[in-house]
Amino acid sequence: MKRLFSNLLFKVFIAIVLGIVFGLYMPESVNRVFTTFNAFFGQFLNFSIPLIIMGLIMPAISDLGKGAGKLLLLTAAIAYGSTLFSGFMTYFTASNIFPFLLESHVNDAAQIADSGPELLPYFSIVIPPVLDVMSALVLAFVIGLGLSFQEKSTLKFVVRDFQKIIMQLIENVIVPLLPLFILGIFASMAFSGKVFSILSVFISIIGVIFALHILLLLLQYTIAGVLTKKNPIKLLATMMPAYFTALGTQSSAATIPVTLEQTLKNGVSEKIAGFVIPLCATIHLSGSIMKITACAMALMILEGMPFSFTLFAGFIFTLGIAMIAAPGVPGGAIMAAVGILQSMLGFSEEMLGLMIALYIAMDSFGTACNVTGDGAISLVVDKITKEELITTSSYKTSF
Repeated sequence: MKRLFSNLLFKVFIAIVLGIVFGLYMPESVNRVFTTFNAFFGQFLNFSIPLIIMGLIMPAISDLGKGAGKLLLLTAAIAYGSTLFSGFMTYFTASNIFPFLLESHVNDAAQIADSGPELLPYFSIVIPPVLDVMSALVLAFVIGLGLSFQEKSTLKFVVRDFQKIIMQLIENVIVPLLPLFILGIFASMAFSGKVFSILSVFISIIGVIFALHILLLLLQYTIAGVLTKKNPIKLLATMMPAYFTALGTQSSAATIPVTLEQTLKNGVSEKIAGFVIPLCATIHLSGSIMKITACAMALMILEGMPFSFTLFAGFIFTLGIAMIAAPGVPGGAIMAAVGILQSMLGFSEEMLGLMIALYIAMDSFGTACNVTGDGAISLVVDKITKEELITTSSYKTSF
């Protein structure tokens, strides 16, 4: 699975290059073939999105019912809080920096949109989705939460089988076709004349997000260091093998053994580390939400779409929950986000394609941020549980 996604990064890079070349130098009749494919694939993606949401979220939430009660709730609350903090930190930073950083690109995009030629598909097919995105999201939450309280349920087996079908759909159909979809998008942008403006935006966005994810890690370990009365820089330095392993594997799950080993070196008890690290590999996605929030805002600014704190607050809260099964599939976070980007932020198919390309380009750094942050959460959970044990022991002794 991780090899599939690693290869995908290279394929997306080739697709972007070929898309630009085709759009600039191939005749309109050839480029319209890719536009026709994109029209069909876009419809199929719209049809698949509600199914993907249900297939990923239902089993992920139902599995949260297993575990160690208070420890599970404590870890999940801290992980979700960290993910939300990352999302809101990104929103406030990007909303203050991006309008000035992207101002010239907005003007360029507006001029090109008014005068640039447009590629039209030879034909199109409408494939209406079975459910709308929000209905699928709510239904997934209801069924997932209900199943989390069921020890033995036939529906659980059905949900897991459905999850396998959706993962096969993503791995064998959607992910392999994504490079061709992205090629078509960049061919269309090159043909219309706005591709170089988009590429310069890519570079600006990636630089800001990289700086933000370093800042987030420093904040996470500063908080953990203050609570545990340890040097935060030393704590963070100890986790660097996990960080660089995640850069190479692009998988939180594949990095678990290294993350666990380095967390133990930071003084976390074996019991807490063994519980928190595997769980956080699934539910802690501070790096992923940072990338998606920043890229979404940048594209909205570029397209001249209005945005507000209220709009993004709802988006961040919903996305933080929708991504909980993300590490289980290649590009899972962006797959889980696609429906919310459409329904809550009003993204078009072209904007979704750009989001996917941007996300894949930065996936290594987002995964590394997620994994390294898991070590900070382990330190906090370990500190809180130790204090509870001391308090409980003192209370019993007094009687």
